[in-house]
Amino acid sequence: MPENLARRLVVAAIAIPLVAYLIFAGGWILSATISLLAAIGAAEFYGLADARGNSALKYQGVATAALFPLVVYAIVSGALDPVWLAVLAPVWVMAVSLSVLATRGPEDNPLAAVSVTMWGCVYAGLLPSAIVILRHGPAVPSDLAALFVVFLPLILTWICDTVAMAGGSLIGGKKLAPVVSPNKTWAGAASGALVAVVLAPLYGEFVLIPLGVELPFWLLVSIGLVVGILGQLGDLVESLFKREAGLKDSGGVFPGHGGVLDRLDSLYWVLPSTAVVFKMFGIL
Repeated sequence: MPENLARRLVVAAIAIPLVAYLIFAGGWILSATISLLAAIGAAEFYGLADARGNSALKYQGVATAALFPLVVYAIVSGALDPVWLAVLAPVWVMAVSLSVLATRGPEDNPLAAVSVTMWGCVYAGLLPSAIVILRHGPAVPSDLAALFVVFLPLILTWICDTVAMAGGSLIGGKKLAPVVSPNKTWAGAASGALVAVVLAPLYGEFVLIPLGVELPFWLLVSIGLVVGILGQLGDLVESLFKREAGLKDSGGVFPGHGGVLDRLDSLYWVLPSTAVVFKMFGIL
């Protein structure tokens, strides 16, 4: 067995049960874990920017990214009035701007520093926080049911990625984004998206209904579309960032899998989009 494949299997064997436990536990345990991943992801994002000479305010950005999941759970659980988020967000913008004023001169690219700092923490911190909303938003009969509701977009994403890779290799054809990701093809992308759309209602029928969760057919189809289309676009966006930085991986947190950004690239888009679909159908 190739060494890289062996590392991937070991990481997966550890990660999948751990992810299941964290989602099942929910609450501050899940939020704190996402907070840690957000901090690492933000640091990786700033590393990509550094490779192009765009130095961010790393400490402020990483700290803010880590706060997002905790704040989201505090709001979802009722411990924090969401109005505070609207009140403090402008204060945060001013604080970052003042930090640049205090530490950077005009020749030190202050505009780029502010932009990268803000975008990096929002991208790495706010987007994955949607998993907290999915875990605690829908009214479900048990923690086990909540686990498998959250697993819906996760499993579809993993299957979509695998099928897209296999479909691209077997069918070949025109490249999807040859400059950004030369191995991806339109045939592979279509294969992954089709499988996600087909499997979503089956998951609802055979997994969720036995657990007491009945989701509308078109909601499930919509989530399949979200996974099949936006998940793959999220992957391409992160590839674009790495291409600009000239790096193969965003980091090395997961042996054989790269960094946090590499592992969550599709989920950064899938999780909040799934939350939007749930809200549109009145589930949240």
